Parts: sequence; structure tokens; C-alpha cells
Amino acid sequence: MTEFMLPFPPTQLSPNARLHWAKVSKWKKAYKHACWEQVLLQKVQVDQGDCKLKLELVFHRPIKRSMDLDNLLARMKSGLDGVCLGLKIDDKRFDPVVVSIADEVGGFVKVKISKHEDKNGIEKTI
Repeated sequence: MTEFMLPFPPTQLSPNARLHWAKVSKWKKAYKHACWEQVLLQKVQVDQGDCKLKLELVFHRPIKRSMDLDNLLARMKSGLDGVCLGLKIDDKRFDPVVVSIADEVGGFVKVKISKHEDKNGIEKTI
């Protein structure tokens, strides 16, 4: 299993922000680059085979305010593209994706990537 941290996705990437597409595009590009950079700085590596990967995202909110999971996952789209770019993998390998919110605050996202195996311990492939 591989674990690493990413910066918390900015509010401007939320579907509820309703910003002009050009402004959102700049935020997406910046967050994708930040996540790609973190993958390289933390020297993250995963299996380069064709097996499915389980992706777990644990959001540590910057403030103790209520947030919903679907918006947090939507904010992560460009960040996950940056992660895949840094790992040199296709994001279609992520199956399943597990999203949760931690009780404690911190302002980061803990990412866990592991091989996805069925209940018999057999690796799932694409």
C-alpha cells in the first residue's frame, strides 16, 4: 500500500462555486500541477502492471465546517489527474474509490493506493 499527502483542494474547484470557466480552468491547472509536484517530491510509486487499484481519499478539512463528500470528490478531479500524471498510470485503474472525511482538521488530503483484490485474494485486472 502506498500513502501520501496532497494539499486540500481549493474552494474555487467546487461545483457550487459557479465561477467563469476561464477562472476555474486556471485553478484546475494550478491544483493539477501542485498534486503532480507532490507525487514527485514524495517519491510515490505504484505497481505499473494492469491490475485494478483501490483509491482511498481521506479529507482533513482546513476548518471544522461541514462539507459533503460528492463536492470534495469533484474538487479532486484535476488533482487526481496530476497524481496519475506523476505516477504514469491511467485513472481508469482506480476501482473502487473510497472517500471519507476525518474528524480532525489539518487542511490536506491523505491518499492511499493499494492493489484491489476480490474476496478470494485474487488481483482484479483491467
